[in-house]
Amino acid sequence: MPQYRKDGVTRRLCASVHVDDDFAFEVDRDLTGDGLRAIGLTLGVNYVALARHARVAVRRREALDRQLAWLGLALLIALLVGLSGLTSGNGSVAQVGLYGPLGILAACWWLVHRAQSQARARAQQVLRNPDKAEKLAPPVEPEAEAWLQDLKRANVLPYADAAALTNPFVGSGSKIKEVVWQPIDVSKPAEAPTGGKLPMKPFDAVDLHTYVARHMEGISGLDGLRARNRLYVLGSNAYMLGELVPDRTRRPRAQLPKQLVQAGLLNPGAGMRTHLCLERVGEGGRLIVSLYLRAILNQPSLTWEVAAYAIPPLSGRFHRVDRLPVAPFDRWWSLVSYATTRTWPELSGALGRIRERGRRRRAEARFLKKARRDITDQHAIYDYGALDSLRERHADWDEAGYAERIDSQDFLFRLQQGVLTATEKFLQDHNVDTSSFDKAQQIISNQTYNIENVSNSNLGNQGQINNNGQQGSGPSGPQGGGGAPPAKP
Repeated sequence: MPQYRKDGVTRRLCASVHVDDDFAFEVDRDLTGDGLRAIGLTLGVNYVALARHARVAVRRREALDRQLAWLGLALLIALLVGLSGLTSGNGSVAQVGLYGPLGILAACWWLVHRAQSQARARAQQVLRNPDKAEKLAPPVEPEAEAWLQDLKRANVLPYADAAALTNPFVGSGSKIKEVVWQPIDVSKPAEAPTGGKLPMKPFDAVDLHTYVARHMEGISGLDGLRARNRLYVLGSNAYMLGELVPDRTRRPRAQLPKQLVQAGLLNPGAGMRTHLCLERVGEGGRLIVSLYLRAILNQPSLTWEVAAYAIPPLSGRFHRVDRLPVAPFDRWWSLVSYATTRTWPELSGALGRIRERGRRRRAEARFLKKARRDITDQHAIYDYGALDSLRERHADWDEAGYAERIDSQDFLFRLQQGVLTATEKFLQDHNVDTSSFDKAQQIISNQTYNIENVSNSNLGNQGQINNNGQQGSGPSGPQGGGGAPPAKP
């Protein structure tokens, strides 16, 4: 049967930056702009490809605005010359005031038409070309791409201090469940087949995490399951880890030595804990279900901290690219209509857009300069934590249909049962008596994950609705989807 493309969400986002200027500038600012905060996890989105296409779209928009601004100045001069000719009675000069503006408006129409034609062609190329999306646009700065590549395999994530009030898993979507499972007694050895007790094999939480991560895909039956231990660090404490923030005036790193990640499980630090992150992406990337686990081993008991989250499909804003006309006449007429209706608004607003972008960049630069000066000179403590993820910010539960809701429940049930099965096998392999586990499993297995199609709401434990919006609806300003710059970039 025909299948969704595995990189479908990446392609849709890459195509959308070409026809959505606000989104293009947001992506370019977040992924390749200067800043101090970490950014959210990729969650199946190819950030390198998205950054490349956003840069192409931004440069095209900026070039068009510059050209229109100069033509706007020429239009003003032509009108003044024509007015001067009329007042002085010079007919030849007055003609400039008639034909000059017409020629300038025609040039503006052509520029708007050409830019929109190029944007749509790029968008449709990304959606339909079999080549990888990142190959369809030129590279951005090498250091930016290297950092974005590291984010694909991030094993550490600083989270904003504000998120500590709710959960550290910023950017993971709507909360489905947060719970600590029934404790399991792991102090008793298992019975030997021939009688007596088997010698228990020593183990720690790292061993259990490693075992579950290695076997979960096969046990759960979820092909393509991503399993990774990741250290979550409170944003204002990130500077305490020199490997995470080697330069306090730059963004945190996305990867740490394995030993530090394990240390966050065995000996959690100040706002630093390691979780086993199980991530399952649905068909075509439309849905993402994440289960965050942390084994709490305090002899004589073992328990699991469990948190489940889900991200719905992209919002309807990103389906505009599906409606772009492709038939020759329809495409021609659509472009002509667009250029005709948009020429004057584009021309009259070009200078204002240039000034606004310049004002915003200067404001961001001043803020970062002051923040870095405070960090260097005053030893100020800065919150390096991520606020959300790009994928979460642009998701919408109204776009989730029956299939997505059912798949979410299926994934979560499989993950829960997989963790239980893996834990049982691990304990058996280490000759631990599992009678306590069997009792706890009966209680744990009765837990449910109800996912409803709810607009602008969180999904709480047992499917209860918390009407306070998504966990990461997206900040405004440099790290968000528009508006004035926030307090911290």
